Amino acid sequence: MVVRGAPAIGVAAAWGVVLAARAGDDLDQAIEGLRASRPTAVNLSWALNRMQSCDAAIAPIDVGQLERLAAAIESDDRVLTQALVNHGVGLLPKDCRVLHHCHTGAIATAGVGTALGVIVAAHQQGVLKHAWLDETRPRLQGAALSAWELGCCGVPSTVIVDGASGLLMRRGEVDVVLVGCDRVAANGDVANKIGTYNLALAARAHGVPFYVCAPSSSIDITSINGDAITIEERPEDEITHFRGEPVCAAGVRAWNPAFDITPAHLITGLVTEFGVIRSPSRESLASLPLANYR
Repeated sequence: MVVRGAPAIGVAAAWGVVLAARAGDDLDQAIEGLRASRPTAVNLSWALNRMQSCDAAIAPIDVGQLERLAAAIESDDRVLTQALVNHGVGLLPKDCRVLHHCHTGAIATAGVGTALGVIVAAHQQGVLKHAWLDETRPRLQGAALSAWELGCCGVPSTVIVDGASGLLMRRGEVDVVLVGCDRVAANGDVANKIGTYNLALAARAHGVPFYVCAPSSSIDITSINGDAITIEERPEDEITHFRGEPVCAAGVRAWNPAFDITPAHLITGLVTEFGVIRSPSRESLASLPLANYR
């Protein structure tokens, strides 16, 4: 059985289908419910399409076959994320200081992680000097997850507020920006956690290379550009409240997009399991092996 991998959201979706099958739920209904939970992340739909198109998903449901397909997706993710990490480490100069946004580590994939996996591997190979971690508002994945994971791995790191990245670059404290992504459009535009676009603009202004770690399952050539990507919006109270307590005056509204779009021209390169795509474009993405497999 051969599949191309998906980061953990796709792996989780595949196993979600298995759980629905075990429970005797309507699989089509369960799959559509999972699909609607994260519209921006294309690897979610990728894995669900793989599960739904499997003969085992047609009555009579073959739970064992669905389990084997989910396990294959999970296993393949371990292989491809390791390949991606190997390519990413090769980009980093000695004593590199890397700035990272959101969370892309081992607990975000079935394998070693993507962008954060590169940072851990760089530390293990003696390449990394320090990691700067955006706290990543409003859910604080950088502070709560990335910092915890790097701490477990003994990686020297410092959490900063999202708005501090420009000053840090101005002071010459950042050599490379390294982030993950939820979707890459056909022209190379990237959807990632809100705040990524701001980071790319600051990096360009200060001459800092900006790399996006993008496994092939995140590349969506059916989205013509970033404007065609659906941006998930989350509840207002994630901004107006903190740990259940209001931080805004009563009646204050909030806009809470979970992702933003970074244009391709701001991206130094896409790091994939196939290698590094410099200055991503429609032509370079179309030439990728299995880039149009959906």
